[in-house]
Amino acid sequence: MAITKEQRRLRIRRGIRNKVSGTAERPRLSVFKSNKAIYAQLIDDANGSTLVASSSAELGSSTVNIISSKEVGKKLAEKAAGTGISAVVFDRGGYPYHGKIKALAEGAREGGLKF
Repeated sequence: MAITKEQRRLRIRRGIRNKVSGTAERPRLSVFKSNKAIYAQLIDDANGSTLVASSSAELGSSTVNIISSKEVGKKLAEKAAGTGISAVVFDRGGYPYHGKIKALAEGAREGGLKF
């Protein structure tokens, strides 16, 4: 039986989540990518709560590309700075660290997040 791309991504995602966990001091930066938008959020896994979230839909971008992904990262870092968060752990959600995911991470780093 053939494994689909989605099944492969979810298997990789489970492996990442076994190793990466967020706290209130250093939350997990989780990324999700759909065909229409890219989403990023800072999650405190100890309490099970989302601290800060940002998406390309929130920024009014009609397409998801590297430029809009970078802007989402910058916006998330700006919101995080407003709540006093400066360090995070990165959860790429099973996606390869390439293209849009890499652009989002670079945008977050430019915005001031450390990971």
